[in-house]
Amino acid sequence: MAIEKRTEWIIDHKFDPKSCRHFNNGKIGVLHCHHYATLYCQLADDADMVDGKELLRRSAEYAFWPLLSGYFKEHGVEKVDERVALCEEYWKLSGMGLLSFGRVGKMSAAASMAHSHVDEGWLKKWGKRDKPVNFIGQGFLAAAMAAVYGMPPGSFAVNEKQSIVSGAEASVFAIVRK
Repeated sequence: MAIEKRTEWIIDHKFDPKSCRHFNNGKIGVLHCHHYATLYCQLADDADMVDGKELLRRSAEYAFWPLLSGYFKEHGVEKVDERVALCEEYWKLSGMGLLSFGRVGKMSAAASMAHSHVDEGWLKKWGKRDKPVNFIGQGFLAAAMAAVYGMPPGSFAVNEKQSIVSGAEASVFAIVRK
């Protein structure tokens, strides 16, 4: 009988009562709710003097990249398919949604989210919207692809092609190498 090894994200969670901070695998983490996440996505979208959406996307990318690439290095994860599975697992474990990469390559990838913490929170708070709001998810996907291939942050651009907040059954993302 063949035994399939499943790649799983290992979480060592600690809370420091003095600083009121949560740490996962030695890295500071933030617990969030959909109300807060939708508010800072709305703030980013409203920012006219700067590109707030890009600022939030890049902030997410630069926050997630060291976490993912560091985890791969610390645990000796070298295979692309295992790295991809760990990215999907981390997104789910962090409560951000249900992410699935459909196609992954060094130059481009496709991903979808059947559930999205940000989109579903937005729908509950404000209802449908014509434009995507998952700037955090876009940043995560850019970070994930860069980490999967051992590239620096800023290596990939992400375009949300369809969105749960706009009425689609799933959010769909196209990821391309810059």
